[in-house]
Amino acid sequence: MKLVEQINQWLIEWGMTSSVADVMDQYVAFAGVLLLAYLADAVCRKILLRVVARLVQRTKATWDDIVFDHKVMVRLSRIVAPLIITTLVPVAFSQTDSLTLNLILRVCEIYILLAFLNFLNSLLKAVYTVYSEKDQFRNRPLKGLLQTFQVILWFVGAVVAISILFNKSPLTLLAGLGASAAVLMLVFKDSIMGFVSGVQLSANDMLKVGDWIAMPKYGADGTVVEVTLNTVKVRNWDNTITTIPPYLLVSESFQNWRGMQESGGRRVKRSVNIDMTSVRFCTPEMLDRYRKIQLLSDYIEQTEQVLRSYNEERGIDNSILVNGRRQTNLGVFRAYLTAYLRSLPAVNQSLTVMVRQLQPTEHGLPMELYFFSSLKDWVSYEKVQADVFDHVLAIVPEFGLRVFQSPQGADFRS
Repeated sequence: MKLVEQINQWLIEWGMTSSVADVMDQYVAFAGVLLLAYLADAVCRKILLRVVARLVQRTKATWDDIVFDHKVMVRLSRIVAPLIITTLVPVAFSQTDSLTLNLILRVCEIYILLAFLNFLNSLLKAVYTVYSEKDQFRNRPLKGLLQTFQVILWFVGAVVAISILFNKSPLTLLAGLGASAAVLMLVFKDSIMGFVSGVQLSANDMLKVGDWIAMPKYGADGTVVEVTLNTVKVRNWDNTITTIPPYLLVSESFQNWRGMQESGGRRVKRSVNIDMTSVRFCTPEMLDRYRKIQLLSDYIEQTEQVLRSYNEERGIDNSILVNGRRQTNLGVFRAYLTAYLRSLPAVNQSLTVMVRQLQPTEHGLPMELYFFSSLKDWVSYEKVQADVFDHVLAIVPEFGLRVFQSPQGADFRS
């Protein structure tokens, strides 16, 4: 203050009036406040932030890596300068109700608010970055939650900034906004529905990043790559991207293949059509030939033993067994396919393994193979499925059966 009075005395000696000298004093003092604020900001950024960074690197805790992240601390340091200006600027201006002082204070308060909001926003991003890399949170829709908090943060900040600018209470502004709630609901409809849907998807564990989902109605069939507040991005198998609003995943049905991926196998359910005119009883020669097949030898022996016991209990001549009337080539073929599937290491034997007949149609008798491949990767799964049916198609003629297919030109010419 003595320096200001000395400057004021010099200005009066140079011929200035006392009123002009007072104004000059105020602006000189204000310039000194700005200089002090600049020096404090420089000290925080150049010295204190480096000291804090070194201390954080020496600790083993992870929470300080979030709170004292460099970007977070830089945004926090931006609050120092306006705080110093807000505190000291009333000393520089003698009239506390002057328009200049009020304008400077409001600008500083708004700047402090924006700097604080930037600090909180950076802190949220740092928290998201750290937790999104953890295994237990990697597949959670954290980005949607981050965006939700960001929307709430900036909405509250906008209300407070307007209240500072017009010197009104934030509660008064919020009460006024209540009258326009319908308009706000309309403007933020997608964000509100996305937030509610995101909470439901996360709480019910319906969807995670990395899940394979199928929603044919919207052309989605692939892996979920991102879950945000307003969109769920799905990378389809043809490498196209399909965007779906989260509320559609809650209000409508979609297929999630995560259960298959976490289970012991991926289902194969495919049939081959047998020409019904090729089905007949087995002759003794046919049974002798089938008995030489390793996968069928036990089945043939057990079946014949059951037939012998059946005939002996009823006094029937076992010569009927020789005729083979109780066994058909289709039944033996079905037993062979079951034994073949049981012998494959790529088939999960702890899950259902079945060969069954379906309803005959004009295209023949469908013989369905129902089993689970222990290899669930798409390429490996398709290879297992193809190898099985390659073998099925090749072995069908060995049992005197024919695969049904519609006639073609070559059939009529021959």
